Amino acid sequence: MSKTSIGDQELALLHYLAAHEPASVGEVAAGYGEERGLARSTVLTMMERLRTKGYLKRRHVKGVYRYSTATGPGEAMRSAVGQFVEKTLSGSVSPFVAWMSERATVSDTELAELEALVSQLQSRRKES
Repeated sequence: MSKTSIGDQELALLHYLAAHEPASVGEVAAGYGEERGLARSTVLTMMERLRTKGYLKRRHVKGVYRYSTATGPGEAMRSAVGQFVEKTLSGSVSPFVAWMSERATVSDTELAELEALVSQLQSRRKES
């Protein structure tokens, strides 16, 4: 099943929670929300939206809901990138690749990751 889209702020919250799970709304509001100027109610709304979308789960522990990631930020990031490619780039990765090739600062690590991904794509293509 395809998950509902996720916004930049929701993705950032998901990354925060993945590093601090399980956490209560109060803990997330203090650690994530305060530095961004977000009220506790805003953080609660975001967390509940992420839970409704299937990215978070919660458990009732000693009278408090503790939230944790249901999928992890990696899957959420892949979903966000996929939606960006489909909606913004009309399904073509060429504009993104062109942008990457023009970008002046691609680290050795990033280049190695890109080469590994291209190698995986080539292997899958040979298999089919």
